Amino acid sequence: MERKLVLASHGKLASGINSSLELICGNQLAIEALDCYLTESFDLEKEVKELMKRYREYELVVVTDIFGGSVNNEFLAHIDRSNFYLVAGMNLPFLVELSMQLQQAESLPKLIEASLETSKQSIQFCNPLISGELEEEEF
Repeated sequence: MERKLVLASHGKLASGINSSLELICGNQLAIEALDCYLTESFDLEKEVKELMKRYREYELVVVTDIFGGSVNNEFLAHIDRSNFYLVAGMNLPFLVELSMQLQQAESLPKLIEASLETSKQSIQFCNPLISGELEEEEF
């Protein structure tokens, strides 16, 4: 079964992070961005339904920007669909990890869990981290 990764966000975060992802990992045809609410006539429900229909024969991973936000909530309406995986909290380290292994992974749920764990380690408050290293070097 083919796999697809969709990035969905309020505004242009999805296409922007996809641009960064392409710069780091190369252009990947299995990734699509859905930028929401760029026009007053944008219909989120319609866009999500069309996307879900278009990829009904795929294993589909959707990554949204904010848990509980309107974009995430619209995809939550489809959570019972088989071969559909929804992740909230879009960030570049997670997407690099996920996209590099998307097509080869035996199990998407296991890949998603592992990618989440790895990406959590990349979130750091640098000031105390670096200050601590400098203090250790002074001794």
